[in-house]
Amino acid sequence: MPITMNRGAFAHAGSSLAFKTGTWRSAKPVHVHATAPCHGACPAGEDQQAWLALLQEGKPQKAWEQLVTTNPLPAITGRVCPHPCESACNRGHLDQPIAIHGIERWLGDEAIRNNWSYPRRSGEIRAERVAIVGAGPAGLSAAYHLTQRKYNVVLFDSLPEPGGLLRSAIPPTRLPRAVIDAEIGRLLRTGIEFRPRTALGRDVTLDELRSEFDAVFLGVGAGKSRHWDVDGAVPADLHEGLALLREWLAVGALPKPNAVVIHGGGNTAVDLARVMRRAGIRDVHVVTASGLPGPDTDADDVLNVVPRELEQAIEEGVQFHPHRTINRLIMRGSKVVGVEMVRLKKLPDGSGRKSRVSFEGTETVLHVDMVVPAIGEVVDATGLEYILRQRDFLPVDMFGRIEGQPGLFAGGDARDRLKAYPNGTVSAAIGDGRRAAEAIDALLSRRDPVEENRPPLPYASLNLSYYESSPRIDLPTLPLEQRNDSAEIEGGPNSAQAMAEAQRCFSCGNCLACDNCWTLCPDNAVLKTSEMAKDGSHYLFDYEYCKGCGLCAKECPCGFISMQAEE
Repeated sequence: MPITMNRGAFAHAGSSLAFKTGTWRSAKPVHVHATAPCHGACPAGEDQQAWLALLQEGKPQKAWEQLVTTNPLPAITGRVCPHPCESACNRGHLDQPIAIHGIERWLGDEAIRNNWSYPRRSGEIRAERVAIVGAGPAGLSAAYHLTQRKYNVVLFDSLPEPGGLLRSAIPPTRLPRAVIDAEIGRLLRTGIEFRPRTALGRDVTLDELRSEFDAVFLGVGAGKSRHWDVDGAVPADLHEGLALLREWLAVGALPKPNAVVIHGGGNTAVDLARVMRRAGIRDVHVVTASGLPGPDTDADDVLNVVPRELEQAIEEGVQFHPHRTINRLIMRGSKVVGVEMVRLKKLPDGSGRKSRVSFEGTETVLHVDMVVPAIGEVVDATGLEYILRQRDFLPVDMFGRIEGQPGLFAGGDARDRLKAYPNGTVSAAIGDGRRAAEAIDALLSRRDPVEENRPPLPYASLNLSYYESSPRIDLPTLPLEQRNDSAEIEGGPNSAQAMAEAQRCFSCGNCLACDNCWTLCPDNAVLKTSEMAKDGSHYLFDYEYCKGCGLCAKECPCGFISMQAEE
């Protein structure tokens, strides 16, 4: 309405719409769908915030369908993943992180129990064929994601059953075989052709696969133990950690020393230590160069195991010797009767990095009659000689592409470590398979591969005035006296616990549809459409009237609104 003046120099009533006050501002609000810390920390690439939001709406099947768009094995990863997502969870700054692994496990178990079908993408079946070598978590993930993209996938493995190290190296106390069978069985039924008892280099060559298929993914794992000695000394009865664990899982046999030292600091070392302790071995020691979790240990120097597994091992009587290595074997003839340990510390080495240094005068002796190295494995070169070229691992980029080998990809424990994508866990292998599937699809579709890259949301961007403190759920653990070699030690949440725990999510970086911006804007410059939208796009900023006061951004609980300087 135009503004006019009367004879008394007073303005007639008019509309504020005539005053477009947006020209006053120096900064404007914008929606920023940032990456939640849990998502950024997940090796598999899960967007936990997205599927937790669906649980908050009371839609567990939809939440599972969202989860498996990235990770097709949640009943497995919910049990064995070290869940770095929880360490990164912003909720931990307020009270306790969300029990993401427990909810993930529950969703996976619910899908098995209710036989929920994997969501399928639309589209025509493609003519291209892809070979996957290795039916471990990396190969299964690659096969699943390629099948989703409508490729013909053939999965090869040297063993009679799929699963790789899931089946051959993780004890049933952590991962029951019924869960492996159910989860992987359902995955294979999505249209993957599985060819067991087919070993690379024995039954089929890499050249044959490359000539028959349009692309090949190598998820062969790292199944060859590293060489181990102490100043050239090796006991005559040396048993290597992974081989010993595999033998126990296959036939139930274990050596029975009075006291044993396991030299290493990963899941294999801790799993084997617990198995040997339950077998009645009196003294089981783990000597590791890494430290135990605590204020005196740097984050990059902590023992690389699931924290709850470490706690349970200590409960069961396993003795840990952190920041130490074996300095000398004490032998009588060719038999070990003790080891000399020495303390280690990470110190700058002059190149900007830190390396472990031993300190003379810190030697101590353990009287043992067996030493088991569990210091990691490398790739078995059989069938891969011209690709490996004397290296321990396959050289790849972030998408698993092997340089100079078009159409050939790799992932899981077989690949070199990448700083942005560390390997060594089931979740990391699943992430490798997913990214490789994207790269294979890109190659065969003649485009560039794409990986989501949103900015991370810091804790300081949240408005905690809108959240109440609430305790994390407690997951049941089998009492010490009831633990054996077959019963699962840690339980999962029930339905009520899982749904309640999901409500604790801050929804970091994603709209909660709380209406704060809409109701609190002093200029009514936030508009709301009639339709709700998952990404907050039903809230619109009317920049003609927004003065840029920043109240909407300040009062947004989850950091979805950010103020940006005007050009």
